[in-house]
Amino acid sequence: MPRSIRPFAAEFFRRLPELPFQQIALAVAQQFFGDDVPAADLEHLVYEAVNFDCPIAPVRNGVYALELFHGPTLAFKDVGGRFMARLLAYFLGHSDRTVNVLVATSGDTGSAVANGFLGVPGIHVYVLYPKGLVSDIQEKQFTTLGRNITAVEVDGVFDDCQRLVKAAFLDGELREAMTLTSANSINVARFLPQTFYYFNAYARVRERGDENALVISVPSGNFGNLTAGLFAAKMGLPISRFIAANNANDVVYKYLQTGIYEPCSSIATIANAMDVGAPSNFARILELYDHSYKAVSAIIHGARYSDAQIRETVRQLYEQTGYIADPHGATAYAAITDYLNAHKATGVFLETAHPAKFLETMDGIVGKGAVTVPEKLRAFMNGEKRTVPMSRDFADFKTYLLNKV
Repeated sequence: MPRSIRPFAAEFFRRLPELPFQQIALAVAQQFFGDDVPAADLEHLVYEAVNFDCPIAPVRNGVYALELFHGPTLAFKDVGGRFMARLLAYFLGHSDRTVNVLVATSGDTGSAVANGFLGVPGIHVYVLYPKGLVSDIQEKQFTTLGRNITAVEVDGVFDDCQRLVKAAFLDGELREAMTLTSANSINVARFLPQTFYYFNAYARVRERGDENALVISVPSGNFGNLTAGLFAAKMGLPISRFIAANNANDVVYKYLQTGIYEPCSSIATIANAMDVGAPSNFARILELYDHSYKAVSAIIHGARYSDAQIRETVRQLYEQTGYIADPHGATAYAAITDYLNAHKATGVFLETAHPAKFLETMDGIVGKGAVTVPEKLRAFMNGEKRTVPMSRDFADFKTYLLNKV
């Protein structure tokens, strides 16, 4: 957690609609990192990481898609991955030591982090992912890079990958032998830049003259993205409510209904980036709201959808509006639609990845050829997959890492 959260003055929000995404990102970054990085250096880091747009697309009256897939790997984690890579390289400076970045992924984290760190001197990235549980295109985006990127194919689910990463950080022998850090949202430098999106969403909606209360629906798995939104709210951003849109992995949804939090094994779904049974960032959410169930449930509304419901949402959204949402964005759209049926507000749902990253699933719903595969994704598909097979046993992973020293 950051030591403090600095709120903005009211004047900042009045002029926010006048600012482009890069300037918004810089202003927010200064609130978090301004004491640690000189202003000119921070501006350079932010502008390097945030060199693409983050537009809203009107989907129907009072509902917008905030499109977070215009970065290099076509997923919302590009900003966090790129910013963290540049920040870590900045602090390493001319050091001759090697920093080993461990990252668990259920899909998009791996590609964003791997491509963000690719070729960065002094850094080696180990991407742990569940065998057979990410899409082909997602897998190609981090298993074909080589150089300073190693893909570790774990015989398990995402929670096993996350457990191995956390266990490595707690192991004294490993910490003594090698310098370790994470690029999951475990690391604040990875998830805090995602606050940029929420300020930009507010700016773009207000820029259109929409003055209704703003509700943002977030497809939620490890809850880093939603936690970033809650940080934005703590900084004064006037969002009236957040919706945590879940697939069948619904431990936080159940908490919001009952006040009881019971992590469990994850379940494979068509929205694979949300297949998390023990979300790391739930601890941060509790900390932000003093472990008060009443406070958490007041700001977050929960929703849950089955694979069949997600498929039907993708189909109906396409047929009724022409908009093609990936399974994760469709889950968030279903949630905001259900919420607005009972509440007067303006809704924004986060479209977190390009639908082409889930091409087989999308073709089965909206028809082959409806989704165009961008050239940058096609380029990944030509690479050769290279992985290190790994069991779920931490002893095996520890031995592997120690042999790399």
